[in-house]
Amino acid sequence: MSDPARISEIFSSIQGEGYLAGRRQVFIRLDECNLDCRYCDTVYESASCQVETAPGSGIMLPLPQPPDVHGLVTLVAEWHSRLPGAHHSISVTGGEPLLQAETLREWLPVLRRILPIHLETNGTLHAELKRVIDSTDYISMDMKLPSTAGCEQDLWQEHRLFLEVAAQRQVSVKVVIGQDTTLDEIGRVCAIMAAVERSTPLFLQPLSNAAGGVAITAEKILRLQEAAAAQLPDVRVIPQMHKMLGAL
Repeated sequence: MSDPARISEIFSSIQGEGYLAGRRQVFIRLDECNLDCRYCDTVYESASCQVETAPGSGIMLPLPQPPDVHGLVTLVAEWHSRLPGAHHSISVTGGEPLLQAETLREWLPVLRRILPIHLETNGTLHAELKRVIDSTDYISMDMKLPSTAGCEQDLWQEHRLFLEVAAQRQVSVKVVIGQDTTLDEIGRVCAIMAAVERSTPLFLQPLSNAAGGVAITAEKILRLQEAAAAQLPDVRVIPQMHKMLGAL
């Protein structure tokens, strides 16, 4: 048995980003991340696991870390039974969930018997993805742009290796764009995607500001979309819908 995973939150909400935007999911947010993106609003090293008292209630109950896997599976199954047809899938997110790949190898096959698995990842840990990919259905990978994420390391090669593995599943790519995002950055994203699988959907996600709006002008968004659409057949612009809805 692997070490138990640390989970910061379990809740039911609307997916606000990427390929499954608009779908309702059970979210399982794991602790820890290997990156330190400038725009990240996730709290790590949670002292407790915050679990919604009922799906969609918005009321969180703290439980001891780490959560019991049997209790987790029972909770997800109960929510699915209570609201038949309401949830499209389970979103395993973070942080970076693949940091706990060994635990996910045990959990995901069991959870997948209840609902399909949607893995949200920063797209840097390709070796870890290989260990769990057989138990995933959808993969939403980020490509981190220096202009918005502010990461010190060059991640382009890691992103390409990751996408080569992820292409075995229904994969989509998301990039957070801001006023300082360059056409060169968009060109590098498109070049990687075209070299692996040109039909992969690309989502341009405008950087959110503290007020819940976007920190990039419409004109800039359109210029970046034009550049990407000239190289890839499926380019979409979607802001963080859950923030606009006031949802978790």
